[in-house]
Amino acid sequence: MDTEKQRTLGGSFSLFGKGLHTGLSLTVTYNPAPENTGYKIQRIDLEGQPTIQAVAENVADTRRGTVLQKGAVRVSTVEHGMAALYALGIDNCLIQVNGPEFPILDGSAAMYVEQINKVGIVEQTAPKDYYIIRKKLEVKDEESGSCITILPDQDFSITSMCSFNSKFISSQFATLDRIEEFATDIAPARTFVFVRDIVPLLEANLIKGGDLDNAIVIYERKVEQDKLDKLADLINVPHIDATKIGYIQHKPLLWDNECTRHKLLDIVGDMALVGKPIKGRIIATRPGHTINNKFARLMRQEIRKHEVQAPIYDANEEPLMDNIRIRELLPHRYPMQLIDKVISMGATSIVGIKNITANEPFFQGHFPEEPVMPGVLQVEAMAQCGGLLVLSQVEEPERWSTYFLKIDDVKFRHKVVPGDTLLFHVELLHPLRHGISSMKGYAFVGDHVVSEATFTAQITKNK
Repeated sequence: MDTEKQRTLGGSFSLFGKGLHTGLSLTVTYNPAPENTGYKIQRIDLEGQPTIQAVAENVADTRRGTVLQKGAVRVSTVEHGMAALYALGIDNCLIQVNGPEFPILDGSAAMYVEQINKVGIVEQTAPKDYYIIRKKLEVKDEESGSCITILPDQDFSITSMCSFNSKFISSQFATLDRIEEFATDIAPARTFVFVRDIVPLLEANLIKGGDLDNAIVIYERKVEQDKLDKLADLINVPHIDATKIGYIQHKPLLWDNECTRHKLLDIVGDMALVGKPIKGRIIATRPGHTINNKFARLMRQEIRKHEVQAPIYDANEEPLMDNIRIRELLPHRYPMQLIDKVISMGATSIVGIKNITANEPFFQGHFPEEPVMPGVLQVEAMAQCGGLLVLSQVEEPERWSTYFLKIDDVKFRHKVVPGDTLLFHVELLHPLRHGISSMKGYAFVGDHVVSEATFTAQITKNK
């Protein structure tokens, strides 16, 4: 179980273009960022160059795109650029923009993907912090019929189903089974607009930069020729024959379901605002930025409830180390051998199991009428896990022992009682140096952290 690391860009890049809604000439620059930065957007055109954290709670408007706002600082149309970062596994990035929105470019995420691949991706030291979906979560909007559901899955995947109020394109669906397919199957999908919606958008002071180079225009309800000509003049595009129903764009459709693929692209961009990469399968019905943001906010609430997630434990799987192997590595014996088995281990982390029975000897005095596992023994069990991890990195581990040097930041959150199964997750904070190792340990019962501690240990060769 090798821990996946956070990633950032290998260098900076800039993209230039006009804003979809403002029509302004804009430049957006993507920069590498330190570990645990997340996504930050900086308005370099404003005094003090203020920064907004790109998270769901900072979304202020979702009517025709995702708009982030903090105080008076506002940045809109961020979803395509955010989708590229998230899909390519970038965890940390500082984005600088010289105006109130990102340039629309060609209406897709393809240019962002191309530039990220050009500058490359750099692995950092800190572990990537996935949020793993353990149970079904759902957000519904009864009025619009929109619904987003997420189910447990080993990877991140999406199925998007759209039902448009249109006889021309009606219902479509699109699927992204592997995030690695985003660059080819989703990123090039362009944004779209219905002709009937253009006038209301213009009246709302939007799409000043919209044209046939950055959007698919769908003409599916005939209007009088003079009205269509006036509309074309408003958005500075050539006149078209009002009798010809269909798609209007300079480039042909890339896929029959390009509109729904773009809706899926928007979901990825809005999920980037969750703040953590997700492992789960999203099923979206009639998605849009409003329901996407409601769902992203729900996800952030769930993450706060489970700030540290318990390891996944399948009792049917063979252990990596059983009770016999543990006794070969550790000197502890009854009643102080507190690890029953190890279910996974990587270069820097380990997961161990302790089944708590009513026959544990410490329950005779702690306490006879209300048996509770002593917290100090929970910390000892974490340390034994850590000892197994460290000993796995030396030759002849049977000839070494581990000893506590220091214990810090100990917290006990819930009682541990007979019938509980304790899961321990211990991770190295620093590489082993001069026989000294620092570790962070968590103990879980079910999904809940029951105790945690940071400890330093020394390994010494037995005489």
